[in-house]
Amino acid sequence: MYLPVSRAEAHTLGWDQFDIILVSGDSYIDSPFIGVALLGKILVAAGFRVGIIPQPDMNSSDDITRLGEPRLFWGVTAGSVDSMVANYTALKKKRQQDDYTPGGANTRRPDRACIAYTNLIRRHFKPTVPIVLGGIEASLRRVAHYDFWDNRIRRSVLVDAKADYLLYGMAERSIVELACALRDRQPVSALRGLCFLSREMPVDALEIPDYETVAADADAFTAMFHMFYANNDPLTAKPLAQKHGDRYLIQQPPAHYLSEAELDAIYTLPFERELHPAHRPQGTVRALDTIRFSVATHQGCYGECNFCAIAVHQGRTVRSRSAQSIESEVQAFTRHPKFRGIVSDVGGPTANMYGYECKKKLRHGSCQHRRCLVPQRCEQLPVEHQSQRKLLERLRKIPGVKKIFVASGIRHDLILEDKQHGLAYLETLVEHHVSGQMKIAPEHTEPKILELMGKPAAGNHLEKFCELFASLNRKHQKQQFLTYYFIAAHPGCDERAMEKLQNYASRVLHIQPEQVQIFTPTPSTYSSLMYYTGKNPFTGEKLFSEKNMAGKERQKMRLQKKSR
Repeated sequence: MYLPVSRAEAHTLGWDQFDIILVSGDSYIDSPFIGVALLGKILVAAGFRVGIIPQPDMNSSDDITRLGEPRLFWGVTAGSVDSMVANYTALKKKRQQDDYTPGGANTRRPDRACIAYTNLIRRHFKPTVPIVLGGIEASLRRVAHYDFWDNRIRRSVLVDAKADYLLYGMAERSIVELACALRDRQPVSALRGLCFLSREMPVDALEIPDYETVAADADAFTAMFHMFYANNDPLTAKPLAQKHGDRYLIQQPPAHYLSEAELDAIYTLPFERELHPAHRPQGTVRALDTIRFSVATHQGCYGECNFCAIAVHQGRTVRSRSAQSIESEVQAFTRHPKFRGIVSDVGGPTANMYGYECKKKLRHGSCQHRRCLVPQRCEQLPVEHQSQRKLLERLRKIPGVKKIFVASGIRHDLILEDKQHGLAYLETLVEHHVSGQMKIAPEHTEPKILELMGKPAAGNHLEKFCELFASLNRKHQKQQFLTYYFIAAHPGCDERAMEKLQNYASRVLHIQPEQVQIFTPTPSTYSSLMYYTGKNPFTGEKLFSEKNMAGKERQKMRLQKKSR
C-alpha cells in the first residue's frame, strides 16, 4: 500500500483528514531506504493517518494545499540528501542531475529545502499546526554550523526555518512519541531526539557557546563542536542549550537505539518498492535501481571518519537486524513482479560491521576520549565476520535468488583484523558476492592526511589486502577488480601530498585512480571544522586547507594524471 498523495487516495482508505502530512524534497519511492516512506509506514502502524507531498511546486499553492491541513503536525524534510549537497558540487557548480527526481533533471528540490518548505506551508496556512523538521539536512544543521556555500557559521536550521520542532537522527522512535504526545495534548519538551526553542534554559542542560560568539570566534566554534559531538550517545548525552539571540536552542539527548526486535518489526512493514504511480509520467528515478532490491542489515558505524556525518546522524553504535528478518525480506523480493533474482546489496553504512559491537559501549555508551578503530582497533571491540558470512550463506539458498551482491563498501582493514574468519569472509565475497568490482575506500595513503581524516594508516594492510584479493580471484578463476575511492583537497592536503598518493597508486596499486572526490565540507563533521578554522581541532596545529576552486581541481587532476 502506498501512503496517500491525494485526497482521492485518502478517501479509498476511509480517511477524511490526515493526522500528519510529510513534505519531502524527494519523489515518493515506497521503500524502507526512503525516510518519509519508512517513517510514514511506522506512523500508520501506530494508528496515525499519514499523507505525503513529494517535491511540491514552490511557485504554486496547488501541491502544498492539496491534502488540506493535518490535524497534528507537518513533517518537513529536504529528502535523502542535504539540499545543498544535492544541488551543488564540491566546486559550487549547479548539479544538473538528481537521482531522486523523476526524469533525473535537478529542477524540483529548492536550496535549503527545510527552510523553503516551511515558508511555503506558512504562506498558505495561517496559522497552522506545528511544523517539525527532520531528515539528514535538519539533523546535521540542528545547532550552529559551518555552511560551505555561504562560507560562514549559520544558525540552527530550526531558527532560520521558524519551524516548531526538529527531530534528529533516525527518528523511528521519536516521531511516534511526538505524534502520541501531540494527539494526547501532553508536553513534548522532554522527548528524546527533539530540538525546540525556549526563552529559558532547562536546569539540567549543558550550555554550549552561543551562536553570536561562535559566529565571530573560530576557537569558540571549535569548543562548541567538541561539546556537541561528545553528546550524541543515548547513554551518556546531556541536554544541550545554545543561545540564539534571546532564545535557547534546546537539544534533548538522542532517542534510545532500537533493539534487534524493534528493527526487525520495522522491516516487516509492507513496501511497494516502486515509484508512486503519480510520478511515472514524468520519468524514472535513478535511485530506485539501486535500492529496490537492496537490504539494510544494520544502522550506525563505529568508524567515525572525520569527513563523514554518520556518527552524528545514525550514531557510533552498530545495531543489527536478525538473520531471520533479513532472510524474510529477501524472500519477499522473490514475490515482486520485477525481481529477476538479483539482490543489489546486503549491507549498511559499512557492510562488514554487521553483527558485532563492543559490549562495554552497549552498556555504558561510546567512549569520550578514544575511538574504536583509530589510531588502531580498540581491544574491546571484537571483529567477527562469521555472522555476515553465515547470513550470506542463508540468503544464497533462497529459491529464486540467483545472485547477491555486497555493494555498500567494506572496511578492508577490519577483514585483516579478523584473524579467525576474515580470510574465509573475503573468500566468500570473492566467490559469490562481487559484481565485477569490490569497493574499498582507503581515501588517501599519506599518514598525516589519514590521521586528519580519522582513518587508520594505510601501511602494509592495504597492500596485503590487495594481494589477498588478487590471490583469491586467481584461485576461483574470477576476473574481478578493486575499486578505490580517494578524496582530494581534504584539510591538510596539498598538491605534493596528492603527488605522493599518485605515485603510490601507480607503483604499488598499479592503477590510475578514477573514483576521486573533491572534499565537500558538509555540516557537523570534524573535517568541515578543520576546513573552516584552518586548525587541527585535536591539537591546535595550523593546517593548510585549499579554499581556491582551481586549486581543488588541480589536486584531483594530480591524482588522475597518467604516469610516464
